[in-house]
Amino acid sequence: MTAAELFDLKGRVALVTGASSGLGVRFAELLAGEGAAVALVARRADRLAAVKARIDEAGGRAVAIAADVTDRRAMMRAFDEAEKAFGTVTILVNNAGVAHSGRALELAEEEWRCVVGTDLDAVFFWAQEAARRMLSAGKGGAIVNVASVLGFGVAKGTAAYAVAKAGVVQLTKALGLELAFKGVRVNAIAPGWIVTDLNREYLASEAGAAIKREIPVGRFGEERDLDGALLLLVSDAGRFIAGATIVVDGGQMVALRG
Repeated sequence: MTAAELFDLKGRVALVTGASSGLGVRFAELLAGEGAAVALVARRADRLAAVKARIDEAGGRAVAIAADVTDRRAMMRAFDEAEKAFGTVTILVNNAGVAHSGRALELAEEEWRCVVGTDLDAVFFWAQEAARRMLSAGKGGAIVNVASVLGFGVAKGTAAYAVAKAGVVQLTKALGLELAFKGVRVNAIAPGWIVTDLNREYLASEAGAAIKREIPVGRFGEERDLDGALLLLVSDAGRFIAGATIVVDGGQMVALRG
């Protein structure tokens, strides 16, 4: 089998949450480029339509589905619409997430619940539903949860986010253990500092320069730096990987741990 055949996703149906911006757009376009039909899920319908148009123009297949990942009924509708368009979802990328910057003592209950509800609870329920449908259809599949290096270590002002992402790492292990023998592989990617539209200005500041000095490769990550990890985990190239979290951070965690 050639390398191209190992990573080929033709015949697969992928669903990407948070697909209207940032890493979600990159993930969706990458999967479509490798042959998967992609269901794009996010709250902002106008942005989803733009992503769908780009995928269509590049010769791919996509459907845009406006849904809030914290809404269970919207989740069920999203899977139904994806199935109606392309068939059973066999690749789920749990990418949708929110962050915060408030210190723990000032963190409001509603903000805590929003972050944990989006970054952890929704990850579980979407993975659960995807796996149920894969197994009901007699198919295997791959689920990739997007964690973070903050799931392994914390920074000031990230309490809710770090707790949620640590939960994603453990959830990935638990689901990987329970579902691997049924043919559903569950893994995660833990990105470090990746430049997106959301953090570009901050990372260009003096504070960003200080962070960059701690990264052994000497730069921040680019969205494309996650391509290899994602394709490995969703394709036959990673068929013996289950319950794992791949850290993609330019070596920063290694430097911090010593």
